[in-house]
Amino acid sequence: MPSGRTHDSITLWSLPVVAAITFERTRNAGLTLLLAGGYLFSGLMFGPDLDIYSRQYKRWGPLRWIWLPYRHSMRHRSVLSHGPLIGTVGRIIYLLLWLGLGLGVIGGLSAIASWMTGAQAQWLGALHQYSQQSFAGVGRSLQVHWPEWLALGLGLELGALSHALSDWVGSAYKRHQRKHRPKSTLDLPPTAPPPPPDLGIPLPSTAPPPAPRPKAAPTKKPRTRVELPPLPPAPPPPDDRDRP
Repeated sequence: MPSGRTHDSITLWSLPVVAAITFERTRNAGLTLLLAGGYLFSGLMFGPDLDIYSRQYKRWGPLRWIWLPYRHSMRHRSVLSHGPLIGTVGRIIYLLLWLGLGLGVIGGLSAIASWMTGAQAQWLGALHQYSQQSFAGVGRSLQVHWPEWLALGLGLELGALSHALSDWVGSAYKRHQRKHRPKSTLDLPPTAPPPPPDLGIPLPSTAPPPAPRPKAAPTKKPRTRVELPPLPPAPPPPDDRDRP
């Protein structure tokens, strides 16, 4: 599987090609800008690798925590994240759910504030008017500006598709290499490098020096006891009576 840097390089190098083909087909600078922007955004921040701790995930900065449920709810490179069309649509719906949750929190806080100030009727009227205008505006935009929305969605899908396609090509190439690797390189055990040629020059030995032998503790020899022969008895002293 290609690394994150490889995916970024593929996105950046293919962006001019995508923009040139789009402008050649549409002759519309606005549609070309929307499609190229969606392609760049999807390749760098909104691609299939949001299901793991990747560069795309880290580029969301302080908001990357919103993708934690997305990461832990599916297996990496599954159909829901890397599948054509279903992965992009799933991420769009997931992001819209977070947007709706944020608007709901803001609406709840404003409802509490209106209840504390006693302006419940004004809050309900403003909420009803805002809901009607929002839904009508979204529907009108989809009807009138559908080419722009289509160009943006196509750019998001192409950016995710280039990512998934590069993953598939990289995995297929690695499988092909493992399958067609020569068996001789797999069955033979690793051999030692050949010895250097003898040039008549003594080479320094690379063997480690011998370990010093431990000194033996000095042994004490037992002392031998020498027995001396008994001394002869001393002669008796001379008697004074025998003197002249």
